[in-house]
Amino acid sequence: MIKDKEIDHLIASIVDKMTQYLMEDFKLDIISALNVIYNSKVYEVIQDKNNELYVQSPAYIYELLKKEYLTAVF
Repeated sequence: MIKDKEIDHLIASIVDKMTQYLMEDFKLDIISALNVIYNSKVYEVIQDKNNELYVQSPAYIYELLKKEYLTAVF
């Protein structure tokens, strides 16, 4: 079983990678990219350690975030 510290590290790594993807794909600055992530439903789901979305690749989770970003108003 993965410990909470390890899960938190995985989540932080996912957020870092998604931040990079947003900055590259949408030319956002780091503050705007983090704002998109932290205010998204995807981030809420990642934070729920029971659903284990954090075990998916950052690229997969980013695709979910990108879909939300393109269809939502931030």
